[in-house]
Amino acid sequence: MSIEIAVRRATLDDIEFLVSGNARLAEESENLSLDLERLRTGIGTLLKDPSRGFYLIAETAGVRAGQMMITFEWSDWRNGVFWWIQSVYTVPEFRRRGVFRALYNHAGELAKQQGDVCGLRLYVEERNHRAQETYRRCGMKGTGYRVLEVDYIIER
Repeated sequence: MSIEIAVRRATLDDIEFLVSGNARLAEESENLSLDLERLRTGIGTLLKDPSRGFYLIAETAGVRAGQMMITFEWSDWRNGVFWWIQSVYTVPEFRRRGVFRALYNHAGELAKQQGDVCGLRLYVEERNHRAQETYRRCGMKGTGYRVLEVDYIIER
């Protein structure tokens, strides 16, 4: 059953909701406990510096229901910017009710209005089949790429 969902850009007033959502996301998807102070500082840094990205907040009846972070990657091949979808979290009682789709559609509309955005991308934990199916239903497709990393913070 879908609900009426409004999407807006996050502000510093949303920081505790975003900290909670990101911490719960890490726990649920990767069984990882994040350092909450580092997380709070990281979110605050992004919210204060729009060149790094931005968060979207989904609300229903004035209640925060979900979140999505957008960061930027320049593509010389396309002479445009990919928007990376990250830190997607829906509050459990609002899941399967259109929250992600509302966030995704809003991000897509903003991207098209921007004029230099060449696409949306995201990465998803390989065992998170439910999320992958949600992304496919929104029209996203797998790529031929794998994400590799060295994590200097989490691996300490």
